[in-house]
Amino acid sequence: MIKINKLETIILVENDPAVLSVVEDVLVRAGFEVLVARSAPESLEIEKTFKNKIDLLLVDVRLPGTTGPDLGARFQKLRPDMHVMLISGFPGGDLLLLNYGWYFMQKHVIAQVLVERINDVLHTPKRDQGTDRFLTEPSILGLVAG
Repeated sequence: MIKINKLETIILVENDPAVLSVVEDVLVRAGFEVLVARSAPESLEIEKTFKNKIDLLLVDVRLPGTTGPDLGARFQKLRPDMHVMLISGFPGGDLLLLNYGWYFMQKHVIAQVLVERINDVLHTPKRDQGTDRFLTEPSILGLVAG
């Protein structure tokens, strides 16, 4: 059974409409307030205009023109208390993100696992180790989607 939450706010950034729709539906059914963005620029505009707390950035690792880690770093500067969780359909993506101290999940997960993982992220102290130990340039990693 999926746990119902207390309307913590998640900004979901995903450029694939099918994935966006499914993940948004899962999160809304679980009781989260979901702010939906189809691109990095749209997510930054939402962040700028949304005056209440945003608890979690849930973002795809690959986005047109940028990467999830880069967007996560920008959001962390704007809202230092916000948690970051990255999702990807590509295997091994978690290895690229370990140094950020952020959470990672494969896109192909069932609803209950996604909600449980988000609850774990939201109710665990933030992890931050910096990014000086691994190469994280999008061009080097081949992560910038076209």
